[in-house]
Amino acid sequence: MRSVTFLLPGCGTVPVGGFKVVYEYANGLAQRGWKVRVVHPYTVRPEEIEQIRSSYLRRGRNWLSYSRLRVTGDYRPDKWFKISPSVELLWIQTPHARFMPPSDAWVATFWSTARWVATYPGAHLYLIQHLETWAGPEAEVIATWKLPLQKVVISRWLANIASNYGETASYVPNGLDFQTFGLDVAPERRDPHAVAMLYHSAEWKGSSDGMSALRQAKARQPDMKAFVFGVFQRPTTLPDWIEYYQNPPQHTLRELYNKAAIFLSPSWTEGWPLPPAEALQCGAALVATDIGGHREYARHEETALLSPAKDPDGLAANLVRLLNDQQLRCRLAYQGHEMVRQFTWDRAVSSFEMVLEDALAQSVPAVGRFQDATAQERRAESV
Repeated sequence: MRSVTFLLPGCGTVPVGGFKVVYEYANGLAQRGWKVRVVHPYTVRPEEIEQIRSSYLRRGRNWLSYSRLRVTGDYRPDKWFKISPSVELLWIQTPHARFMPPSDAWVATFWSTARWVATYPGAHLYLIQHLETWAGPEAEVIATWKLPLQKVVISRWLANIASNYGETASYVPNGLDFQTFGLDVAPERRDPHAVAMLYHSAEWKGSSDGMSALRQAKARQPDMKAFVFGVFQRPTTLPDWIEYYQNPPQHTLRELYNKAAIFLSPSWTEGWPLPPAEALQCGAALVATDIGGHREYARHEETALLSPAKDPDGLAANLVRLLNDQQLRCRLAYQGHEMVRQFTWDRAVSSFEMVLEDALAQSVPAVGRFQDATAQERRAESV
């Protein structure tokens, strides 16, 4: 039986789009007969490992925290995602080779995991879900794109970036879960003034722009209602007229998507965002920023209304337009719903499996790769 191991950058306690994509691939490959593991390391960054090593106090705290999660199993995504019993979930201290199980193929899932995967023997893939310069030094992030790993990108704009770096990448767009999310309430039967949005604390998610757009639209359309959800506690700046749902279960999220006439997605940048696509699955019309990730399924005036990123006034104008034009809203909702139906996980897993097969056919032992990290990795053995 062929084996593949995904290396995540941490634990999967709360819903994260990039983690969900990995878990979906794990389930899909396991169903096709692969031996699949998903590894969750407590610490990924070599500099963080070095900081822990430098202090007995930090080492002690690290060990206690790591051990607690190992005992409770809280590193698992069980509260928000159903993992197949065939998929093995591992919790390790660091991604050093001594902690890793044997595997025919390895998949890096984040820039900070790519450097580790490049050192393991076997076939190497790099599932690139974003240009992650927001999560690390730009030069280091870009350097991982040039490692000898077979790249898989989830959107066309990421494929273009790879090409600009002189790298070849396989384009495999995400799939969507059509059992968890679907159209239950016809667009024309919804409250036409109900709007939903995801809240996120990261600046590039554009939540502040979204809130500004909601306030502007509310001022112009007083009967507008808004439903905001996120994994964080309710922001203190949220007006009282906005309902907030913290870390809602999937069935509640489906209800919110089906309750919303419009979904607002104000991000400045995205790889291939799941919530706007899930909202389209459930029949909400989409108002979004005109960015690479949204363009995978959002076409202006066809499946969505788009405006430039970092332009809350533009978002507000499109919101008000749909709040007052029910024929346009319903047309966009139905056309958007039809557009995203092509993004099945069966299709995505088939394409990803082909890349895996190709990587296995070309794999050679990974000897001496990323030499500059080996000293830190050896020291990590005793963390």
